[in-house]
Amino acid sequence: MTVTNEQCEAVIALARKAAGEILAVYDSASFESDAAIEHKDDRSPLTAADLASHRCIVAGLRALTPEIPVLSEESKDLDIAARRQWTRFWLVDPLDGTREFIKRNGEFTVNIALIEDGVATFGVIQQPVGGGLWHGAPGTGAYRRIVEQDGRDADVVIRVRKPADAPLRIAASRSHRDARTQALLDALGGEAVACGSSLKFCRIAEGGIDLYPRFGPTSEWDTAAGQAILEAAGGAVLDPQGRPFRYNQRDTLLNGDFIAFGDLGLRERLPA
Repeated sequence: MTVTNEQCEAVIALARKAAGEILAVYDSASFESDAAIEHKDDRSPLTAADLASHRCIVAGLRALTPEIPVLSEESKDLDIAARRQWTRFWLVDPLDGTREFIKRNGEFTVNIALIEDGVATFGVIQQPVGGGLWHGAPGTGAYRRIVEQDGRDADVVIRVRKPADAPLRIAASRSHRDARTQALLDALGGEAVACGSSLKFCRIAEGGIDLYPRFGPTSEWDTAAGQAILEAAGGAVLDPQGRPFRYNQRDTLLNGDFIAFGDLGLRERLPA
């Protein structure tokens, strides 16, 4: 399936609508009581905003493409056998970066990706705070959506930084910094850039960051939209064996370790 311009714009509008649902909680006077309703199984916060965004996106995608199933972080308990039969589906994280949301640093996003035969073929990432929006499809291009002074939308083409000359800028999660990431930073001598959620993929795609190593658990909805946008901008998301990430290929929805590259030439400089 090739996403049409009309479908692309519909998904962008849906991501913006979901962002509005999130901000309604984020900006509310009762933020603390609204946000800390319960906890997910992994002990990360499950917020009222997360659920509101989920309902908004799932309803919108089902109306837009009723023939394509939707897998959201908040609807992940689906029958594994049935899910593994899907050849294409929407993969959604209605609020990526719930810890950043609770910390109120603004670095959380809405992620929507289309998966076809295991490949992330289209992605939209919306940052509710500030309104940043990125979208892309490998083979078509990656873009940052801006609003002109006259109020009209415009797309700015984005590309990764090649060659990635020193000093390198390496994304390191605010919430999940680990010893292996620190060792890689030390080995490459790069500058650590703290950045939350899937914004790390967007920063690489637009050339502001060169590398994002992740040695630790993530889920498929955390990476799919970012991978689509990054690959569309000329980068890659590779596992430790150098293989591009694929989706819905296993019973688990947990990812393994990965490194997101702007310039693939950096692979030769990684420590063994």
